[in-house]
Amino acid sequence: MSHTLILRTAASALAALCLAAALPAHADATLDKIQQRGKLVVGVILSGPPFGTIDPVTHKHVGYNVQLSEGVAKGLGVAVETVQVQPSNRVQFLQQGKVDILIANMQWTQERSEILGFVPTPFEEVGGAAIAKKGTGIKAWDDLRGKPVCVSQGSNFTKPLADQHGAQIKAFRGQPESLLALRGGNCTAAVHVSPTLRELVADNPDWKDYEIVSPSDLIPSPSVIWLRKGEADTQAAIDRIVQDWHRTGWLIEVEKKNGMTPTPLLYQLHEKFKKTPA
Repeated sequence: MSHTLILRTAASALAALCLAAALPAHADATLDKIQQRGKLVVGVILSGPPFGTIDPVTHKHVGYNVQLSEGVAKGLGVAVETVQVQPSNRVQFLQQGKVDILIANMQWTQERSEILGFVPTPFEEVGGAAIAKKGTGIKAWDDLRGKPVCVSQGSNFTKPLADQHGAQIKAFRGQPESLLALRGGNCTAAVHVSPTLRELVADNPDWKDYEIVSPSDLIPSPSVIWLRKGEADTQAAIDRIVQDWHRTGWLIEVEKKNGMTPTPLLYQLHEKFKKTPA
């Protein structure tokens, strides 16, 4: 290589470095995509009130999960599209890029955190409740030992039910199928997120012959927003939004509007973040 060509090559490389330094840093691919299309696509569970349903008149998605999705989109300054997912396919929808994030009744577990990214600040804490027909004699979690229990596929309640309480697990596509199996006598009890089941027996006359038999919630765990691994910019942007929800008390208001009872964790996080500047 001639001396002149070496100089030209070096000059070109230096120019490229200077240009790169002058350009603003790019966000990760997902945040770029969200901003470019002007829309956030969120996978949501629509398992029934309070978390989510389909309005029979407008056919729109409504409920707690949908409102949180709208809150994230508002914080990012974009529109929102919610896509219904099931416990059996929600991880695949995220990994395959069909949705940008998940707000899908999916609490934090170590196993999940090893394959997915998540927003560090939780937006709630949710455990499981057990529902059974009245008169079964079940009064505690250990009373499920040796009995068939219906859950959703991929539920984080499966392992403690089997390992700690000796239940025989029957996994279904989602909560509606699991509860249908319970009514059909295919299992002694069904275990799902506590707020949904407690509202079901309290407000739905179709379930007047059923009751919550669990004295306490099973493994209360942080409710977090999930995303793909390596999306640090998306994660940081949404974490700031969730912290602002806590700072303003917005999450407490949303839960009360949806007939939910905010947990002590929600009030603790409100106290923590309201002391920080906006």
